[in-house]
Amino acid sequence: MDTKKLGFDSKLIHSGDFEDAMGSAVTPIYQTSTFAFRNAKHGADLFAGREKGFIYTRIGNPTIEALENKLAELENGCGGIALASGMAAVTTAYMAFLASGDHIICTSAVYGPSRGVLDSHFAKFGVEASFIDTSKLEEIERSIKPNTKVLYLETPTNPTIELTDIKKASELAHKHGIIVVVDNTFCSPYLQRPLDLGADVALHSLTKFINGHADIVGGALVTKDPEIYQKLRKTMVYMGGNMDPHQAYMVIRGVKTLSLRIDRAQESSVIVAEFLENHPKVEWVKYPGLKSHPQFDLAQEQMDGPGAMISFGLKGGYDAGVTLMNNVKLALLAVSLGGVETLIQHPASMTHAGLPKEAREEADITDGLVRFAVGIENVEDIIADIEQALEKI
Repeated sequence: MDTKKLGFDSKLIHSGDFEDAMGSAVTPIYQTSTFAFRNAKHGADLFAGREKGFIYTRIGNPTIEALENKLAELENGCGGIALASGMAAVTTAYMAFLASGDHIICTSAVYGPSRGVLDSHFAKFGVEASFIDTSKLEEIERSIKPNTKVLYLETPTNPTIELTDIKKASELAHKHGIIVVVDNTFCSPYLQRPLDLGADVALHSLTKFINGHADIVGGALVTKDPEIYQKLRKTMVYMGGNMDPHQAYMVIRGVKTLSLRIDRAQESSVIVAEFLENHPKVEWVKYPGLKSHPQFDLAQEQMDGPGAMISFGLKGGYDAGVTLMNNVKLALLAVSLGGVETLIQHPASMTHAGLPKEAREEADITDGLVRFAVGIENVEDIIADIEQALEKI
């Protein structure tokens, strides 16, 4: 069956599948480090690439490959690479495209560790990074240097929920021979497909929406260019950031309900966002599904839905944020996102506390900002919980 011709929901179930010797209805777990060769010639042909097969799980594994093929089809790419974590995917992309003396332009409100590894590790090897508001194309253009090799976008941003026009940013970058990498974690391929919009690489923390059950850590890279794919694959193999077969099995199981989970959470998110927008203790709300979002039209254009991530600002600032965190009951006070559970966190005191206040403010991560990841509980219960916690401020 040619799964590429199927609809998205059917691809979630069937793409990447293969027939095993026992006729398993689901992709089996090949929990092995090593694969035996039929004979010396078979081993030589595998190492030389003359024959397709498996050698060693760091290089490739049937269960992991099934997931990679599924993700590639969902993102409309030529190949996928599954990795041990989202940060393994980030660092593999950096390592593949950056060398000493190179320059990268990165969304300023990017996931904290994605910025941290550039500042703390790649900088000492001579890689220069500029963190800017990529939602403004003129800022991207102004930041491009002769040695710029990568434009790294996160859209929507974490945790400020700002959008970058992937199509226009990619067109601009490609005029200068710059590789475009898009962290698509917040949307998943169900809501946004960066490769279709001109990006070179789509990146995911599989921990979030794609797996959706808060029980594994994983990452992925998908590209539409065979040469880029080979560069990323070789980098991953040498660095040893491969996913484990059992991880891959869990993600394959989780991703099958991706559209159902996002549809439910997204439907509730619109209601929650409207409630927050009208609450007297909330100063502002950023959600792509609200017409008040400054990039509402762009969200309508490049996303197939507004998603399940909301950020909002409390009028009481830092102390109000801490009070809210200490009084929620249904929502889990936890980092991460994209699971079936509603999660809440306060970046200024939690995920971004390590950043200097000036750097946080530069990225619009204010002291009162709260990130809210809406789950699939009854929306009435989600609102009742946040309402009673807001009353404590």
